[in-house]
Amino acid sequence: MCFILSELKCYGSTTSSSRNQLNPMSLSSFCMIPRTPHASKITSQSAAAAAALATASSPASANRIASTMANLKMQGKVALIPYLTAGDPNLDTTAEAMRLLDTCGCDIIELGVPYSDPIADGPVIRASATRSLAQGTTLEKVLSMLKEVVPDLKAPVVLFTYYNPILNCGMEAFSKAVKAAGASGLLVPDLPLEETDNLHEFTVANDLELIRLTTPTTQQNHVKDIAQASEGFVYLVSLTGVTGPRDFVHPQVENLLAELKQVTTKSVAVGFGISQPEHVSQLAKWGADGVIIGSAMVKRLGEAATPEEGCVSLEKFARELKAALPK
Repeated sequence: MCFILSELKCYGSTTSSSRNQLNPMSLSSFCMIPRTPHASKITSQSAAAAAALATASSPASANRIASTMANLKMQGKVALIPYLTAGDPNLDTTAEAMRLLDTCGCDIIELGVPYSDPIADGPVIRASATRSLAQGTTLEKVLSMLKEVVPDLKAPVVLFTYYNPILNCGMEAFSKAVKAAGASGLLVPDLPLEETDNLHEFTVANDLELIRLTTPTTQQNHVKDIAQASEGFVYLVSLTGVTGPRDFVHPQVENLLAELKQVTTKSVAVGFGISQPEHVSQLAKWGADGVIIGSAMVKRLGEAATPEEGCVSLEKFARELKAALPK
């Protein structure tokens, strides 16, 4: 759920400033943080590694996310969607945690690739990204891990990344590599709606569902366009501000959900600040089709004394959240 992407060697030089701007239509409450020079390194070896991943067959099938959401809705259930930072505290623990969350009944798993320059995250996820990068996490390593884990999961996986590194890597190569690793969807928070078609050409060719976000400050005339463009589900950001646990879910979310339901029949999942069983229960009553929990998950796994203790804490929390949702 957190908005971070890794310091990737396969990602090339920075693009034009217009491409680096965070589009207000997508996440209008966030300000862009200037990118650091070390985030734009590239080597032929790492580019070749990404290309090699793309040659393998993928276990993912088309529309797994949308189908999962639709099936749950028909049963009167709400999707539980945890977020993890890949590589925190290490990739082996990330893999184990994904398997645990799947066993606990989580319906979709969102996996973020850590980036040295996050734009929308609070202290929990920023610290998580720092720890992961210190372990040497790269996109290639994340996708390699994902390729090993996905066959063990019932839940489809959404990969989180930003738009600029995709452009630098190349939309086609990136999409093929993500598909080959087994991911079912892609979440790009700063992807401008008017540029969706450019990336969508390659995601649709690789059976990747491209999820779009709307926020409390998204202009009303854009909400319908975003909902129509979104695949898998529509991601409703619950608040203006950065990620991180909150004491309560703002009452405005009920109205935002109602407004979205008036312009789309697609499933709507709510994220940002969701951190307690009471939160997910409230959102279910308000009509959310899915709940996304990021910082609260990351904190339990990444800040534990040992990876083993982190996994125990994560499993306990996931089961508590699951129990708070409609059966």
